[in-house]
Amino acid sequence: MTVPLPMRRGHSRVSRYASPATLVTMVTDDSPHSPAPRIRASDKDRDAVLGVITDAVSNGRLDPDETAERQDEAISAKYLDELMPLIHDLPEGHDLYRSLQRQTGGTTAGTSLARSDGPTSLAPMAEPGTAEPMNSVAIMSGRELDVPAGTAEVTTYSLMGGDNIDLCDVMGPGVTVSLTSYSMMAGHDIYVPPGVRIRDDTINIMAGNEIRGSAKGDGSNGTLILKGVSFMAGHDVHLAKGYRAKDQGQLE
Repeated sequence: MTVPLPMRRGHSRVSRYASPATLVTMVTDDSPHSPAPRIRASDKDRDAVLGVITDAVSNGRLDPDETAERQDEAISAKYLDELMPLIHDLPEGHDLYRSLQRQTGGTTAGTSLARSDGPTSLAPMAEPGTAEPMNSVAIMSGRELDVPAGTAEVTTYSLMGGDNIDLCDVMGPGVTVSLTSYSMMAGHDIYVPPGVRIRDDTINIMAGNEIRGSAKGDGSNGTLILKGVSFMAGHDVHLAKGYRAKDQGQLE
């Protein structure tokens, strides 16, 4: 007999905010191991989640419809595993999410939370500095440069060219990444997840960098330090696609 998935009254579909990270695991009586019992949420747990949602709204991460929906779900939640999807994509809820994850053992009866197809901003995938420094050379050319988790330093050299540099996997709370670029008549497109603070320490001669407004974070998801020298060149820092629909028009 299949154990029914707990559903909120009146809901026949996954809520709009649920990401691909939320996977439903159906458990049967024939399973070799019995699932851990679900833990009931307290008023304190629900209030903590509501506090995270409020902070996220203040930082511009949620629109009014998303806010109302998450608040409603938090108030009506009966179990801790029902609260976790409400904050899994909010940097403001990193510590609380980890606490709930420890209490539920990481996976719970009914739901299993996993990393989404796209990058997330909950925590670094590896400790900073555990990966080798990266180097890239672009001469009248460029490439897709995905910086792996744990990388602390990236150095690029470009002449009449530039790379698309994706920093989504490497960034996370407490992470600092230095990107040093020496560019002449060239520039890179740099993509970051939400919450990353950008510090521009570059030297520019007839050049300059553009940091899109949507990419300017509060540091809750790490810090990117831009270094190096540019001559008749410049780099563009964007918010990576797929995070907030309202930013899509700014991600050309």
